[in-house]
Amino acid sequence: MSQLAGKVALVTGGSRGIGAAIARRLARDGADVALTYVSAPDKANAVVAEIDATGRRGLAIHADAAHPAAVAAAVDRTAAELGRLDILVNNAGIFIPSPFEDATLDEIERFWTINIRAAIIAIQTALKHMQKDARIVNIGSCLAERVSAPGLTLYSMSKAALVGLTKGLARDLGPRGITVNCVEPGPIDTDMNPADAPAAEDQRRATALNRYGTAEEVAALVAHLASPEARNITGTSILIDGGFAA
Repeated sequence: MSQLAGKVALVTGGSRGIGAAIARRLARDGADVALTYVSAPDKANAVVAEIDATGRRGLAIHADAAHPAAVAAAVDRTAAELGRLDILVNNAGIFIPSPFEDATLDEIERFWTINIRAAIIAIQTALKHMQKDARIVNIGSCLAERVSAPGLTLYSMSKAALVGLTKGLARDLGPRGITVNCVEPGPIDTDMNPADAPAAEDQRRATALNRYGTAEEVAALVAHLASPEARNITGTSILIDGGFAA
C-alpha cells in the first residue's frame, strides 16, 4: 500500500505496544516515520529497523514527554531530518491506577504533564511545519467514556481532556484543512496489559465481543484517519473497544 507515500509521521511513545504498531503500519502504508522513546532505545531501534526494511525512513528520538523542550525538539527534529511533517500521533501517556484520595500532587501533575501538556506542546510545534491535509491523531482511552472501576479517576479525566482538546482543535484547524481526531482503545493486548494477565478475564467480559483487541487493529484505525480517505473526518472520538463502553 502507498496511500501515505511522500508523507512524514511522528508517533510519540512509539517504541512498543500500540505506538510501535502505529509506527510500523504508517511505514507499511508508505510514510517515513519518526518515533519517540524514553527508556528503551533497543526497542525503539528495533522498530526503526522494521521501518527501514519496508524501504521507508525511520528515526528514533529520545524525548521524555514530561519535558516540554524535549517534546518540541523531537517535533522539530522530525521535520528537519525527514524533510516535512504531515502526521502527528500523540500516543505517549501514563497509566497509574490509585485511590483518588491517596493521589499525591506529583501524581496529579504527572497525569497533566504527560497525558495532556505533552500533546499540546507537540501540536503547537507541529503546526509550524504542517500544511493543508495534515493529520493529528490523539490516542485516548475508552475510560474517557465509561469509568468501569474505582481508582481510575485521574487517568479517565486526563483522557477525557484529550477529547475536548480534539474537538476544539478541529474547529481551530479546520480552516487550514488539518484534521484532528481521537482514537479511544479499550482492552488491547500489549506488554502493559497482556490478554493472559490475572485481571484480563474481567476486562474481556466487560466487552460486548468478549475479546481483547490488538495493537494492529488500533494501528489500522489510525492509518485510516491519516489517509486521504478520511479527509472529511475531524473533531470526533472513535472507540475501538469491542463494545466496552456500549
